[in-house]
Amino acid sequence: MEIDSASIKKVLIRGTNWVGDAVMSVPAMREVRRRFPESRISLLIRPWVKDVYGGADFLDEVIAFDNNGEHSGFSGRRRLVSELRERRFDLAILFQNAFEAAFLAWWARIPLRLGYARDGRSMLLSHAIPIDPEVRQIHQVYYYLGLLAGAGLLEPRPWKSPDPRPACSLNVLEPDREAARDLLRRHGIAAGELLIGLNPGASYGGAKRWLPDRFAEVADYLARKYAARIILFGSGTEAPITRYVAGRIKSPSVNFAGETTLGQLMGLIKECSLLVTNDSGPMHLAAALAVPQVAIFGSTSDIATGPLSEAAEVVRVPTDCSPCFLRECPTDFRCMIGISASQVIDAAERRLGGTR
Repeated sequence: MEIDSASIKKVLIRGTNWVGDAVMSVPAMREVRRRFPESRISLLIRPWVKDVYGGADFLDEVIAFDNNGEHSGFSGRRRLVSELRERRFDLAILFQNAFEAAFLAWWARIPLRLGYARDGRSMLLSHAIPIDPEVRQIHQVYYYLGLLAGAGLLEPRPWKSPDPRPACSLNVLEPDREAARDLLRRHGIAAGELLIGLNPGASYGGAKRWLPDRFAEVADYLARKYAARIILFGSGTEAPITRYVAGRIKSPSVNFAGETTLGQLMGLIKECSLLVTNDSGPMHLAAALAVPQVAIFGSTSDIATGPLSEAAEVVRVPTDCSPCFLRECPTDFRCMIGISASQVIDAAERRLGGTR
């Protein structure tokens, strides 16, 4: 059944649950706006990724799905469904893969429900789209674009189309930028100082984390050569890693791990001249904010989830077991141990160019 764009007045997008995925779905959301220019487009998203879309010009509304608060349990889900039903959506586009995403759209009586045919949810979808096998071999940004293509909302096989990197761009809300600058001032960092960010954590697991001591070595070298101030990022759960790295950096540094909102983190990243990072949510944020970065890959694939930015450079070493996509390395961690501090420094200097 073809989706008639002219009849669609209200669209609900069920967004993804992780920061990196949220960024990689942005080009598809822009395509939804292009396809339905006069429609009201609402995004249903978990609270912890809401700030990713704070400055998004392709959305009319962001709805927080708080499954640990007002939407927890059966009564909370019923409350959410009532809220969605009252909005009288014509079309639900499910970028989130779970069965629950389809069930909530069905329960909310949204007549057109578009999603991938997976996780046993096809019966709940009006448009259950099979996954194109080619999607599994290319960047994840095309996973979301491929859903639209499968429903006839986009040309077939959009990975044959122009570079998606410009469509990944995001903005930081001005209050978050001001809050970030205020945080820097309170830590004695003046406006105009060259900032280099470090993101030594990765929430998925230890196999994605480069060696902390080498992060510190890179930080000290760049701080000395470029007269830079070092700031560290991470979530609250990654604070022990960032504390360890900060404790081994001899140059002045500030550790912001667990001390900011996501919007403020975006503001801090935007203030940086360079980010040195593992494969992580902040890596994707830096790409979307056009901040130069060096992204270190080991257990995961830069082909599938690398930063979509001309200002990014990936550092990895080929090994026979990478990418394995495991949370923890079961052998000798050769994919990360093989990446030297000098390799990352060389890449960082290329990204910094003539900056002093």
